[in-house]
Amino acid sequence: MYTKMKQFLKSEITSLHDQNLYKHERVIESEQGPEITVSGKQVLNFCANNYLGLSSHPDLVKAAHDEIDKRGFGLSSVRFICGTQDDHLLLEKKMSEFFGADDTILFCSAFDANGAFFEPLFGKEDAIITDSLNHASIIDGIRLSKAQRWIFNHGDMSGTESLDKSTGKTLKGLEKCLQEAKDCRFKVIVTDGVFSMDGDIAKLDEICDLADKYDALVFVDECHASGFMGKTGRGTHEHFNVMDRVDVISTTFGKALGGASGGCLSGKKEIIEWLRNKARPYLFSNTLAPAVVGATLKCLEILTESTTLRDTLMDNTKYFREKMNLLGFDIIPGIHPITPVMFRNFDNSSALAVKFADRMLEEGIYVIAFSFPVVPRKMDRIRVQISAAHSREQIDKCISAFEMIGKELNVIS
Repeated sequence: MYTKMKQFLKSEITSLHDQNLYKHERVIESEQGPEITVSGKQVLNFCANNYLGLSSHPDLVKAAHDEIDKRGFGLSSVRFICGTQDDHLLLEKKMSEFFGADDTILFCSAFDANGAFFEPLFGKEDAIITDSLNHASIIDGIRLSKAQRWIFNHGDMSGTESLDKSTGKTLKGLEKCLQEAKDCRFKVIVTDGVFSMDGDIAKLDEICDLADKYDALVFVDECHASGFMGKTGRGTHEHFNVMDRVDVISTTFGKALGGASGGCLSGKKEIIEWLRNKARPYLFSNTLAPAVVGATLKCLEILTESTTLRDTLMDNTKYFREKMNLLGFDIIPGIHPITPVMFRNFDNSSALAVKFADRMLEEGIYVIAFSFPVVPRKMDRIRVQISAAHSREQIDKCISAFEMIGKELNVIS
């Protein structure tokens, strides 16, 4: 049987190469930071989720070492058998305080957290209403539930529907979906707080207003927001001043909050308590490693003491976006450190984006091109990600490389 599968897979992999869609993995030979080593060469890193520059911060590294010394390397168990340590409970308490939530439950990844949420809480008499551009982990989590599903057109809060002539699909606004789901027992609106490909921010204030109007819960994935969105970095619910109106937040410890692994769900007391008893990725996966717990606790300590890193990140982002716009690059507007440099107005845009990223690496700037199916066709881009750890000199070097290669490849004049 494998002979048949092998030939099929070889053909499909060749097709990916031919379409410039094959995902190559460049190997980093150093710690994660604003400057990294790739193939023996020092390059500036502008594509990591290391928003606050904490991935290799010496205080977090020390905290991880200290936690290993105190609590060991791993627990060899799930939480409810013999995998719960005192510091797991402390981290859950600190995350709850950080988000303004009742309680928190830890997972080995945010993908697991999103995968765990829907199936235990929503059945066939319930409604899950989800943004069309939500993360793959949310999509997979929803698929595990028997609940009825509505998908609303990205960012569309309206009570209307329209026909997408390019696809033939009916596009519905969020309020339209809520109206259709009015007779369901429980309803939950599901959205990314920040959408990772475009860097756009969910209209969380309007979502909460509609949730109140139609008696729905609100679930927000804050993976690209926790630690720096909002005036003290609590996330998009702080950014929109709706901290007391969001029912459940999911987030990761693998981006701004230390850059390692692990994630959590924070929210209403009874929801979290139910998930401790029913969420399969929690019940049947080993507990979060002590080193990650210790480093994440140190990260929260740093973020609650000062907003310096958050403020530096937002200043760096504003500077980079302004300079790139002045050069004439096609930049999706916004305030988020995710800054997509678009190639949507060019023939063979995916090949151009890949070539541009390769030339950037030759000039000492590490960025990655994104093409279908990660983004829609003809929406190819280089997704630049700014960090608080980037110096102004490093940002200027990145901008200069974009300018030189942009002119060389006729992307800008």
